[in-house]
Amino acid sequence: MAERLLQLKHRALYAAFDLYPSRKGAAIHIHRFARALFDATGGGLLFVLGDETLPAYQREGDVEILRFVQPAPNFLDRTLAYGRLLRHIIDEQSDALQLCHFRDIWSGVPILEMKRYATVFEVNALASIELPFSYPNIAPATLEKIRRAEEFCLHEADAIVTPSQTIKERVVQRGADAEKITVIANGADVLPKPDRPADVPENYLLYFGALQRWQGVDVLLKAFARLADFEDLHLLLCISTHPRTAKAYEKLAEKLGVSSRLRWYFGLEEEELAPLRANARLSVAPLTECSRNLEQGCCPLKILESMAAAVPVVASDIPAVREIISDRVDGRLVRADRPAELARAIRILLEYPDELLRMGENARNKIEQHFTWQQATDKLKAIYFGLR
Repeated sequence: MAERLLQLKHRALYAAFDLYPSRKGAAIHIHRFARALFDATGGGLLFVLGDETLPAYQREGDVEILRFVQPAPNFLDRTLAYGRLLRHIIDEQSDALQLCHFRDIWSGVPILEMKRYATVFEVNALASIELPFSYPNIAPATLEKIRRAEEFCLHEADAIVTPSQTIKERVVQRGADAEKITVIANGADVLPKPDRPADVPENYLLYFGALQRWQGVDVLLKAFARLADFEDLHLLLCISTHPRTAKAYEKLAEKLGVSSRLRWYFGLEEEELAPLRANARLSVAPLTECSRNLEQGCCPLKILESMAAAVPVVASDIPAVREIISDRVDGRLVRADRPAELARAIRILLEYPDELLRMGENARNKIEQHFTWQQATDKLKAIYFGLR
C-alpha cells in the first residue's frame, strides 16, 4: 500500500494514532505541529488515522498525507496493524528520513526500533493512564506491556515535548531525562471578535469539546440546574463528537429539568464555533478530579481559545489548569466535581459584568503574551534545528 501511494522521498515524518482532520483538540494540535515540522524541513509525510469520510492518500505540494484505514474491531489489533504499516513506510523512506516526530507509543515503538534519524516524542497523554477509562476491563498484563513501551519511548527519544509542567513532572517520575524535555503549551490565535449569530440566545454559557467522562459535563449540567433563577440564561454545548455520545447527558438534562435551556451543536467547523465562543458570557471547563487530569496533566484548548476571545473561563482547580488561569485575575478556579461551587462561581461573575469584562481582557492579554500558536511552534522549530 505504502509503495503504491507514496510519490516522494521525505526528510521528515510526523506520526499520530489520531483521526485527522477532526474538530477534536488532538487534530488541531497535529495541524499546527506537523505544519511547523514541514516548514522546518521543506515538506514531509504525515501518517495518521482515517475513516470512511477521508481519503487514504492526499498530496499537498511537498507534503503527503497517508491515513491508516484498515478496519479492526479490537483497539490493540488496530495499533499493531498501524505499526506494521508504519514500519513499511519507514523502511521505504529510510534513505531520506532525518527527523521523526511522534505523538504516541503506537507510533513511537516502530520509529525508535528502526531509528536512523533524530526523534521527538510529543507526550500529550500516557496510554497506560488513558486506556482504562475507555476500556475498564483491560488486563493488568496488557497495561504493564504498555507501560514498558512508554518507558522505551521516553528513554530512546532524542527530545521530548510536553504541553504542561504537570505532565513533564510525571514523565520524569517515570524515568525520563529532564534535560531533554521541553514544555510547549498549546496555543490559540487572537482574532477580531465575530458577530453573534442571529439565532443564538443573547445570554449564554458555553461548553465545547468532547464528552469523555473526565470532561465533567455531568457536573456542569448539575451546576446549571442551580442557576434556574437566571431565566434567560442558556447553556450551549458544542460537541466535537457524534450526537450518540450525548444520549446519557440529554437524559440527565431532562431529569434535572434544564433541557429547554440547552442548545446542542455537533461537529461544528471552526468558522461556526468561533462566533459562539466569542459571544459567550462565560466558558466552562469542569474537568474531573481523576488520574487522567491529575497524573498526566493537560493543556485544554477550550480554555486557551476562550481566553483568546476575551471570554473568561470557570475551570476546575487542578495543577495543569493552574498553569494557564490565575484565579480571579483572568478566570475562576473552583474545586473539581462540586456542582454547587461551580454554580456559585458562575452566579457571582454573572452578577458583576464589569468583573467579567476585566477578566476577559486580562485573559486575552495573557494569551497574546504567553500562549499563541506562533510562540509554540517557534519553540518547536528550535528543537528541530537543535537536533540537526
